[in-house]
Amino acid sequence: MATERLNTILNHLTPNKSGLSAITQKNPDDVVITLAIRTPLTKAFKGGFKDTQLDFLVYSLLKKVIQKSNIDPQMVEDICFGNVNDGRAAYTVRAAALAAGFPNTTAASSVNRFCSSGLKATQDIANQISLGNIECGVAIGAEMMSAPGSQIAQTFHEEIMKCQEAADCLQPMGQTSENVGKDFNIPRESQDRYAAESYQRAERAQKAGWFDDEIVPITTTVKDPKSGEEKQVTLTKDEGPRWGTTYESLSKIRPAFPDYGDKSTGGNSSQVTDGAAAVLLMKRSTAQRMNQPILAKYVGATVTGLAPRIMGIGPSLAIPKLLGKYNLSLEDIDIIELNEAFASMAVYCVNTLGIDTSKMNVRGGAVALGHPLGATGTRQICTGLSECRRQKKRILLTSMCIGTGQGMAGLFVNEIL
Repeated sequence: MATERLNTILNHLTPNKSGLSAITQKNPDDVVITLAIRTPLTKAFKGGFKDTQLDFLVYSLLKKVIQKSNIDPQMVEDICFGNVNDGRAAYTVRAAALAAGFPNTTAASSVNRFCSSGLKATQDIANQISLGNIECGVAIGAEMMSAPGSQIAQTFHEEIMKCQEAADCLQPMGQTSENVGKDFNIPRESQDRYAAESYQRAERAQKAGWFDDEIVPITTTVKDPKSGEEKQVTLTKDEGPRWGTTYESLSKIRPAFPDYGDKSTGGNSSQVTDGAAAVLLMKRSTAQRMNQPILAKYVGATVTGLAPRIMGIGPSLAIPKLLGKYNLSLEDIDIIELNEAFASMAVYCVNTLGIDTSKMNVRGGAVALGHPLGATGTRQICTGLSECRRQKKRILLTSMCIGTGQGMAGLFVNEIL
């Protein structure tokens, strides 16, 4: 500990250190991840979680956090919950945490930045730790898309609607995908070919058991839609991957948003999904004192805005912004988890940034696995770090587009080599 403290002082006295050497240094005040787990991702309305309430899903995963980490729950000072559709999210996480075994001294809150809510929750806890406000916290993201969710306003005040970009915030996500396809000439064929690759990668990963170390089993109740009979099931695998999917099969699917265009389909868009993911964060010195395994270092995250009507291209702006802050290039990144809200935006981001696709979404992305809105940001961390461990790689970048025209990106260093 004394040596690490001395290194910290020396680092402060040595200016201009940047790039990989800077982010891979180990200091007592680093924010680190000691646990990253998720539920299986199931098909909304017809999958394993279709009859499960959001509060039970959050409760179940928080119980797993305590069990898997063997941490004294009293050490956890705050829990931040990323969720999009549930207006009672703040109530949900507080009650679920108390029932899961956290004491009433463990605070809780909810955040909503649409599809980046899980990463936003992670950033929120990490920032509190970095500033010394807390030493240990949990970031959890969850979405029950089988549930009806909160009603979205169909319009804004007339003064707001006079601003075209403000009005564009109401555009359906499918419309924004078609806008990207039209504006940037992303043909249907390239979108379907991209989606087929996502499915094939997810199939390969699932068959090889690559997801096994990130998924924790969840026991819940499922109701038969015909008989109404309820039975208890334990879910262990993602339901989204469709084995045997090909470009040819995807090319036969009709457009999903014909009012807006003919390129985005149910086959090349992210799946509607239920699921949750959580990460346990603390200071490096705290982890060492508590004998917690250090999986990774949280480096940082950033967000940016753009025109709402083409919100999908958000990662193409957020990624360079984040890399610039740490004097890094894409060549420095080993594994990339880029959320596939739609194949249109994924193809655009790959082409615009010049991403090496061999290191992006190695296990498939949201097209094949699903996109439980509030959970995706934390799910990407779980999947990305697991893939880093498998390949013995170090630097993980996660990113996603965000409804209403935003993009976010996060940076992590795997320490299990």
